[in-house]
Amino acid sequence: MRTRGESVVQGKFLEELSVGRSAELVRVVGEADIEAFAEVTGDNNPVHLDADYAAKTSFGERIAHGMLSAGYISAVLGTTLPGPGAIYLSQALRFKRPVKIGDSVTARATVTEIDEAKARVTLATVCLVNGKPVVDGEAVVMVPRKAA
Repeated sequence: MRTRGESVVQGKFLEELSVGRSAELVRVVGEADIEAFAEVTGDNNPVHLDADYAAKTSFGERIAHGMLSAGYISAVLGTTLPGPGAIYLSQALRFKRPVKIGDSVTARATVTEIDEAKARVTLATVCLVNGKPVVDGEAVVMVPRKAA
């Protein structure tokens, strides 16, 4: 797993994980992030991109795509816990509140269960803005084992 000329990076092995272990990242949502997400995914819903349209919705202003916050969860799983080498198997999500331009989003994943027989880890996932959940759910990932 090489990233742009860097040395090989390996995340946590199954044997290094324990229930309760957690990791997080923080990102501030900018207008450019929303526009880039819309461009990459093709989700051009005007509630995300058109201030005049969004002003007439129940949100009163533009909001970020819910899946942008879900992407922050993916970043935690893919870069930190368990990290490189982990394979996403499933993700359940519940969207609780809108994320707005300028919001600081904290994405956190916490190990809740380890299935050693299948080398799978279940994690509680959440994104918070001002300490309140905007997205929560549960992820299951396959994690590499240490070589015997």
